[in-house]
Amino acid sequence: MPLVSFRDVEKTYRSLQGVDYHAVEHFSLDIEAGEFFCLLGPSGCGKTTVLRMLAGFEAPTAGEILMDGRPVTGASRDRAVVFQGDDSLYGWLTAIENVEFGLRMRRVPKAERRERAMRYLDLVGLTGQAQKYPAELSGGMKQRIQIARVLANEPTMLLMDEPFAALDAQTRALMQEELANIWQAERTTVLFITHDIDEAVTLGQRIGVMRAGPRSGVKGVVDVALNGARNRTDDTFLAYYRQVYAMIRDEVAAAIARTR
Repeated sequence: MPLVSFRDVEKTYRSLQGVDYHAVEHFSLDIEAGEFFCLLGPSGCGKTTVLRMLAGFEAPTAGEILMDGRPVTGASRDRAVVFQGDDSLYGWLTAIENVEFGLRMRRVPKAERRERAMRYLDLVGLTGQAQKYPAELSGGMKQRIQIARVLANEPTMLLMDEPFAALDAQTRALMQEELANIWQAERTTVLFITHDIDEAVTLGQRIGVMRAGPRSGVKGVVDVALNGARNRTDDTFLAYYRQVYAMIRDEVAAAIARTR
């Protein structure tokens, strides 16, 4: 049984003028336990809406979302979200205090939460940065703290909404490599939202391509059979890139046409 199942899910929003907007429609998808799944699509196709429904922040208008065979009815710490920016960090707390925050709310004993927080700071490559405040750290370091914080709570699944979109190209590439290493070590199930084909092929075991919105659904899923480090100049990598590009090209064109 898949860890997560979207079954004919629909999400409709109503504007202040009373007009319905159908963000996603007939959205069906399975995500297996332990896999790194990238959901790719043009801007406005409903990728973040899908993530927010799985997180339990929003309810589907129709259809069903299951996790471990049970309906998703609200937020839960078994589904941890890493957001795009670093606004969720607390500026008055140090790096290690930010990582410990969820554990402290759960009343985990101080010694245990400090040991766990240090372990995950080390895992994300922030050894020696524990006592620094967010204002003293780079954008990439702040994102590492976010990842360490959600991992410290040992969720079943990570939901990542374009977490590296605000980073410069070099830092983004380093963070992608770091995230791949973390996933290899932890094997936590990941749903990673992106609009970047290169990023999806670099990280994903499978890539789901969404149609242009509105009424978006899954156009197709690509299995990425690449093991170990992924070389962007490798012929096999480029072949997957071209395959995904061919699937999404028309959807991007349709999305652009709707804005004109």
